[in-house]
Amino acid sequence: MSSIVSKAEVFATDKLTGNTNPNYLYHNLRHTQRVVDSTKELIEGENIKDNESELLLVAAWFHDLGYTITYHNHEEHSCKLAKEFLTENNYPTPFIEQVCSLIMATKKNYSPANELEKIMRDADSSHFHIKNFMATTELLREELSLLGIQSNTPVDWREENIKLLRTKHRFYTDYAIRTWQKGKDKNIKRLIKAKKKNNELVKKENLKAHFKGELPDRGIQTLYRVTLQSHLKLSDIADTKANILLSVNAIIVSMALANLVPKLDNPSNDYLFYPTFLFIVFSVVSMVMSIIATRPNVTSGQFTEEEVTSKKVNLLFFGNFHKMKLEEYNWAMTELIKDKDYIYSSLTKDLYFLGIVLERKYRILRWTYTVFMTGMIISVIVFGIALKFYGPERILELPVMQP
Repeated sequence: MSSIVSKAEVFATDKLTGNTNPNYLYHNLRHTQRVVDSTKELIEGENIKDNESELLLVAAWFHDLGYTITYHNHEEHSCKLAKEFLTENNYPTPFIEQVCSLIMATKKNYSPANELEKIMRDADSSHFHIKNFMATTELLREELSLLGIQSNTPVDWREENIKLLRTKHRFYTDYAIRTWQKGKDKNIKRLIKAKKKNNELVKKENLKAHFKGELPDRGIQTLYRVTLQSHLKLSDIADTKANILLSVNAIIVSMALANLVPKLDNPSNDYLFYPTFLFIVFSVVSMVMSIIATRPNVTSGQFTEEEVTSKKVNLLFFGNFHKMKLEEYNWAMTELIKDKDYIYSSLTKDLYFLGIVLERKYRILRWTYTVFMTGMIISVIVFGIALKFYGPERILELPVMQP
C-alpha cells in the first residue's frame, strides 16, 4: 500500500469517527471500509495497474467524506476535501482531477465512462450481493427517516429495493458480473419471498377484518357454548339417576322373586303376601317410570325445502334430518351457513327443545323418586304390621275333628 493511500485512510478514519452525525447509520466508517475492501477485490479481479490502483483507493476513502458536511451534493464536498488533502501532499493536478472524477462517478444514476469509473460504481454498490444485504439496506432506510429526508414503511422500502435491483442497478465490471451477480440475484429472491409472505399476512388480516363483523362476538359464542354444555350435562345427570333407580329396583324385584315369592306357598308365610306384593308393585312402577324418563323420542327425520327457506326447521338436531339424503342435507346446511340469523335461530331452537326435554326428564324423574320413596315406606310399614299381627307366632285355629 502506497503512502498516500495510508495517509488517506488515516484522514478519512479521523473524519468519519469524529465529525459524523450519529444519525448516519449507513453512510459511516463501516460503509467506507466496505467500499475500500470491495475496490481492492475488484482491482485484483480486473488486474488493474499500481498507479491506477492508487487512484481508486484514494477515491474510495474520500468518496463519502462529504457526508461530514452535508447530505445533499456530498460528492462535491468530498471532491473539495480530496483536493485540499492531495494538494497539501503535493500531488499533481491531473492526479487530483482523476480522483475527483472517480468520486463523482458514485453519484446517483451516473453512467461510468471508463474502466476505473466502472470499478468505483461496482465497489460503491457491492452491498447488493452480500448475505446481510437485508440488514444493511434497513440501516439506510432508518438513516433517511432519522435525517427527515425520506420516510418509508418496511413494505414500501422493500418494493423500492426490488425495483432498484431488478431494473435500475447493474454491475459493470466483468469480475462483478461473474462473481457478485449471483449474490445479488439471491437477494432479489429474498426480497420477493418476503414480499409474498407479507402479502399473505395482509390477506389473512383483511379476511379477519372482513369476517369479524359477520362472525358472532366472543361473548355470544361463549353464551351458546356454555349453555349447551350445561344442558347436556344436566341431561347426562338425569340419565344417570334414572339408570341408578332402574338398577336398584331391578335388583329388588329379582331378590323378591327369588327369595320371598317361593316362601308364600307355606301357609305360615301367608302374612307376607300383601307386603311382598306392594313391594314388587312399587319397584316395578319405579322401573317403568325410569324407562319412560330416559326413553328417546325420535321425530320424523325429514324436512322440506320450504321449511329450510322459511327457517322453520332446526338442522342441528339429528331427529330432523336422519332420513334425508346427504345431498339434501348438505344443501340445507349450506343455506344455514350463509345466514347468520338462521344460525342463531337454530342454536336458540336447539337450546329451547333441549330445555323442554330436560324439563320432561326431571319431572318424570321426580315422580319416580317419589313413587320409589313412598313404596319403600309403605312396604316397610305393611311388613311391620303383618309381622306384628299376623306373624309366625300367631296361633293357628285348627278345625275340630268330630268323633
